[in-house]
Amino acid sequence: MSGVQTLTISENDAGQRLDRWMRRVFPHVSQIQIEKICRKGEIRVDGGRVKASTRLEVGQSVRVPPLPDVAELRAATESRISPQDAAMIQRCVIYKDDHILVLNKPAGLASQGGSKTTRHIDQLSDALRFGFEEKPRLVHRLDKDTSGVLVMARNRPAAAALTAAFRHHGTRKIYWAIVAGVPSPRQGTIKYGLMKAPGHGKSGEGEKMICIHPAKVDQTPGAQRAASDYAVVQTAGSRCAWVALEPLTGRTHQLRAHMAEMGHPIIGDGKYGGSSQENLGDGWGAQLGGDISRKMHLHARRLMIQHPVTKKMLSFTAPLSEHMQRTWDTFGWDLDLADEDPFEGRH
Repeated sequence: MSGVQTLTISENDAGQRLDRWMRRVFPHVSQIQIEKICRKGEIRVDGGRVKASTRLEVGQSVRVPPLPDVAELRAATESRISPQDAAMIQRCVIYKDDHILVLNKPAGLASQGGSKTTRHIDQLSDALRFGFEEKPRLVHRLDKDTSGVLVMARNRPAAAALTAAFRHHGTRKIYWAIVAGVPSPRQGTIKYGLMKAPGHGKSGEGEKMICIHPAKVDQTPGAQRAASDYAVVQTAGSRCAWVALEPLTGRTHQLRAHMAEMGHPIIGDGKYGGSSQENLGDGWGAQLGGDISRKMHLHARRLMIQHPVTKKMLSFTAPLSEHMQRTWDTFGWDLDLADEDPFEGRH
């Protein structure tokens, strides 16, 4: 355990959020720990209490309370990861080099923790060091019930470059989904804006997005423009369709909300495919019934991104999750029916 430290913010560190500065200076300390010591007032800037999001200025003094050392923290963290979980998350790796690590995230496993979520990718990432001093860092997220390609950075420079790529749309993501009914036309772009529904918890509990007509977005407080491409790949009569989806913007629950707004919610989506949907299923959560899994059928199939160091364009493809593969098998759909990039040349 370290003692109290007082550090001065240099010109190179100015403008950073406190939590990001802490993660750089003390990489073994988690985001959750940083937020906790901020809430308790144990970390001070120029003697005053601060939030994790506080921006630092040149010359400010940061009082850092006693922190566990690397060995203590690693031993405590690793002891919380069962051998079964460690083996599971390591099997999810589909690519790694000295700078990035790519997972096929399982459906049902959250990317980050919350008030009721203690088992998640960020918590399990200690099992993904593979000999490195630092654990890999999340640079984007997938919804808990969405499976597929998830990229992590293995060092701070890679994290900064990848985060910027996702923020400034320097990536392309293609998802596969099964939706209730068959969209018409069979391909197009959905341009409904999105805004958060009121009345949910301060930490995002129960968060849901509301679609706003494109003509009303600019006049609606809190609404953001959003756009998603879709293309029907195969159908099971009029009952459901296999669709490829590409989010052109990166809003919360964007694909789920957009498909539901079209009247074709994603199969298994209890949040956006409620009992009002007419889908020939059992009426709840856009279910198809029978042998089809009740889990959500949304999968981040492919990600195209520039390597943060070599600058080479990379493409990663994640195999379908087990429950989705069973559904494909049930309908007799051939994975080769889908073009590798069904949206090539559209933008």
